[in-house]
Amino acid sequence: MTFSTKFARKQLDRFKPLLTESKLSTARRGQEKLGEIMAMTCQKTLDFFIYHLENFDCVRVAPKDDTRNGIMLYLHGGGYCCGDIAYAKGVGAMLASRFGIRVFAPAYRLAPQHPYPAALEDALCAYQYLLTHGYDGDRIVLCGESAGGGLLYSLCALLREKNLPLPCGIVAISPWTDLTASGESYRKNRDKDPSITPERLDFFADLYTKDRKNPLVSPLFADLTEMPPSLIIVGGDEVMLDDSVSLHEKLLASGRESELIVGEDLWHSYILYNLKERGDDYAAINKFLKDRLPRPRKLRWMRLDNAAKIYPAAQSRNWSNSFRLSATLNETIDTAVMQSALDVTVRRFPSMAVRLCTGVFWYYLEELSEAPALSPEKGHPLEKMSVRDVHRCALKVLVYENRVAVELFHSLTDGNGGLVFLKTLIAEYLEQRYGVSVPAEKGVLDRREEPRESEMEDSFLKYKGDAALSRRDTDAFRIKGVKDPDRFVTDTAFLLPVEEVHREAKKYGVSITAFLTAVLTQAAIELQEKRVPDIRKRKPVKILLPVNLRKMFPSESLRNFVLYMTSEVCPDRGDYSFDEICRIVAFQMGIEVTPKHMRAKFTTNVNSEIIPIIKIMPLFIKNIVMKSVFRAVGERKSTVTFSNLGMASAPDVMKDYVTRFDFILSPQATSPYNCSAISYGDTLYFHFIRNTVEPEYEMQFYRVLRGLGIHAAVESNRASIEPFRKMPASPVNGADRTKK
Repeated sequence: MTFSTKFARKQLDRFKPLLTESKLSTARRGQEKLGEIMAMTCQKTLDFFIYHLENFDCVRVAPKDDTRNGIMLYLHGGGYCCGDIAYAKGVGAMLASRFGIRVFAPAYRLAPQHPYPAALEDALCAYQYLLTHGYDGDRIVLCGESAGGGLLYSLCALLREKNLPLPCGIVAISPWTDLTASGESYRKNRDKDPSITPERLDFFADLYTKDRKNPLVSPLFADLTEMPPSLIIVGGDEVMLDDSVSLHEKLLASGRESELIVGEDLWHSYILYNLKERGDDYAAINKFLKDRLPRPRKLRWMRLDNAAKIYPAAQSRNWSNSFRLSATLNETIDTAVMQSALDVTVRRFPSMAVRLCTGVFWYYLEELSEAPALSPEKGHPLEKMSVRDVHRCALKVLVYENRVAVELFHSLTDGNGGLVFLKTLIAEYLEQRYGVSVPAEKGVLDRREEPRESEMEDSFLKYKGDAALSRRDTDAFRIKGVKDPDRFVTDTAFLLPVEEVHREAKKYGVSITAFLTAVLTQAAIELQEKRVPDIRKRKPVKILLPVNLRKMFPSESLRNFVLYMTSEVCPDRGDYSFDEICRIVAFQMGIEVTPKHMRAKFTTNVNSEIIPIIKIMPLFIKNIVMKSVFRAVGERKSTVTFSNLGMASAPDVMKDYVTRFDFILSPQATSPYNCSAISYGDTLYFHFIRNTVEPEYEMQFYRVLRGLGIHAAVESNRASIEPFRKMPASPVNGADRTKK
């Protein structure tokens, strides 16, 4: 909304007594309402986030179409006595909308309740907050009007005293730089300025400080030799005209860069009124910002890694391959702080906040200029990511009470890379929320560090060998069921004592992963026995196990670097004791999970990618081929996938805040189940995910666990857990060893 100069001056003349003679409480309410109106005029194009710092609140205003690689710290006016978060939000919204820049606006403490140096201390605190949350000084520009304009220079003087980085520039609108009112304009323009009077300024100054000549109060008297470049805009009719003119002249005399714009016949802080006739002034601010802020870096684009290429092609209207990692904290999450933490964290992970793009020959990933907005928790975990979703952003971050979850399209990364991202996000949140310092260790990366190219490499191509293995395999037993009519995804979690599982696995001489695989195998065998009475017609039970290749090949890659091995037991050959199943699983893992065998398996996949005819084949044809391959040698060759991320470690300071981690895979495309596990502290969290009505597999799994004497607490996002309590144990090795 714009106004003519004539209309705006008429309204100001009309309300001048109210503006210059009202009680302090009335002035504060009026400034608050003005801010609310300003924010309403452009709120549809902006996002607002509130931050709670130690002594005051701040608002961050982010344009939905952000065009600048930097941020503006805005300090509001009001004579150090007026201006709250609503006013800061309103002016911040106007600046963000007009200039396409993120604005961080503190509602600093006000006099007389908080006289000097409270406002300066809060301005310093807000600036340091930006320095420690992803912004260097050369990416911060200061802006303020009236008292806030003078406070900009006081802040820079204080930054110089403390040897802190200075901002890249200052936009000062009618700055109040001389609280002694020594300039001739205080008397000459007393009756011309419709918005402020010398008497009102004297009243404000007296409430703020008794030492008006202090250089940190009246920066006109400060040493200006190291000030950043300035753009000063002032009205020709305002009482504080000489504050700006004298400051400009002193800056030039000190060898600093300064530009002064005087709006003839205009009043105090006229630039905030969006005047139709003053378009050149807004253009000057735009040019100043463009010249001072660095150009936005070119967004990265990345080829899909070898494992990622199948997922876009295999997507269907009802299925997408994604997974979810979540952390539960000990307190309700502050969503504004979490959004801020996400903004910082994604800059460290340029391969995470990306969108899937369609090229002529291959899909590729393109980095987003801004972190996605936090989403509220949905009706169930892992709601399908549509093709449109992944083409806008293939990452979701969801918050519900004290839980934060990340859901990722599998083309971005695997569970190991996703866990590093989640832990780093939580570390940044804890630092911002509680001021704790979380070291960069145990899967937490330094958010201030530049991303390393090695973190974005396709390690499959790097470690490709010469020998290759055939993909030929037999079909597996598949669990079927009635699709949930509401397309609801049921998540059933088993909370298992790590010590009990480890003790039982050790009894059979296998790892925890092999032991749980054996439990899944036993449960699937028993299900098949019920469905297929004829032993000769029973199919192999195959559990697909992702293997983290980073443990075999030196790699820092945060993208996909896992490969699958298959545990296979053939029920058509007779009955198996649980001990036999454990030994079979461990034997197969011992054979397959070796560097040479794994290299030969993924070399087969890489060789398919680099065949010349395949490389030049148009993408739509590749999609047809890859979808056919997925259907032929993909999920049909396994009963279920079981992915175990193992023990989630974390820096010690994080353990005081994080109570739980969870890991969930999406259901398969053609089978209702998938399984996953992660351990944290004393508990192993084992998840069954399904999109069918019948909870057969998880209940059979529970029976086997009970037969082995392992206690499991059960949680579900939908189904009652009562059937689990009533279910009898499944005899294992001919004996029921259920705990009493």
